[in-house]
Amino acid sequence: MGVVIRRREFLTTLAAAGVACRRRKAEGFPGYAFVANYGGQAVAVVDLSAFAVARHIRLNGSPTVVLSHPARRVVYALTPESNTIHEIATEDLTLRRRARCPASPISMRLSPDGEHLWVLCRQARQLARIPVEGLEPDVRVRLPHQPVAFDLSPDGRQAAVSFGDAELFGLVELKDHPALRATRVGIYCGILRFRKDGKCIVMASPKQRLLSVLETASGRTVVRLPVAIEPEYFCSKDDGGELFVTGAGMDAVVTVYPYDTEVGSTTLAGRAPGYLAASSRPEYLFVANPLSGDMTVLDIETQRVVAVVAVGRQPCFITITPDDQYALVLNRASGDMAVVRIASLSGRRRKFAPLFTMIPVGSEPVSAVVQAV
Repeated sequence: MGVVIRRREFLTTLAAAGVACRRRKAEGFPGYAFVANYGGQAVAVVDLSAFAVARHIRLNGSPTVVLSHPARRVVYALTPESNTIHEIATEDLTLRRRARCPASPISMRLSPDGEHLWVLCRQARQLARIPVEGLEPDVRVRLPHQPVAFDLSPDGRQAAVSFGDAELFGLVELKDHPALRATRVGIYCGILRFRKDGKCIVMASPKQRLLSVLETASGRTVVRLPVAIEPEYFCSKDDGGELFVTGAGMDAVVTVYPYDTEVGSTTLAGRAPGYLAASSRPEYLFVANPLSGDMTVLDIETQRVVAVVAVGRQPCFITITPDDQYALVLNRASGDMAVVRIASLSGRRRKFAPLFTMIPVGSEPVSAVVQAV
């Protein structure tokens, strides 16, 4: 009888240990996600250690872009309709300052040294520099046409600007007295990115289904690469060795090797793939599929589908936490943020993977940034 009792105790203890293991929760990230809610005219602050909204910060317009300062405890939000940049203090989650910028800003970037914000303004036809200290424009580079997109070089010394149907591409030396040097390329000039070494720029021409590699020093076209899609979204690996591109025309991701100036592969990746993000450990590519409400996850090395995750209605933006533990997916139509635990995606027998959690964040979330605390 004593043997039977000990056996029951052993089995009970084993079962209890199994339940405890199953119930153990993954650790959160020690920081916040700042989510731009376009429809709600606010920034939602999500506590990633508790996976809950900590605060909604009201703005005087609809935010489209949020940026995190790498050294300061601040986040910047751009509201184009009010021509305003908002500075949010991450220590107490309050709106600290506002700054006016030239008319119709369409994009914003932080200089690599963290000293300036650069804002591209369509109607004003300007590239404006705004020091983070005074938060007032101190340099305005006049542009010949209404711009479409811009990028800053990795060393912060140059800016590249595209001008759409004007078929112009421009380079700006940002030291001393910045001025634009324009080059006519003969095709539509869309989104563009500097190569990691700053010596070349990859530019999209969706109307022609082309990617152009341009030499930074001279502005000349090195090569034009035909692709099977209308390139619209870019995402690079951290080392800059691979550039991933999506756009209309095919349900696929195009992989480009910027240093070899060639197209590597075209991989099926869900229905009408759009926004992308990449993790480093493991090396996964996350692809949003707005029409089907899911996200496709690819192994970058093998180009194979690791998992498909149902995330919500109209996923439009993805960001990865700095520790590569979570993928955060914003769903514009359903107003929530899907959280996917990256470690749960590998080694699955089935391709369909579950969500870690879902967090309502507000109306029409379109952009997000994560800052550690």
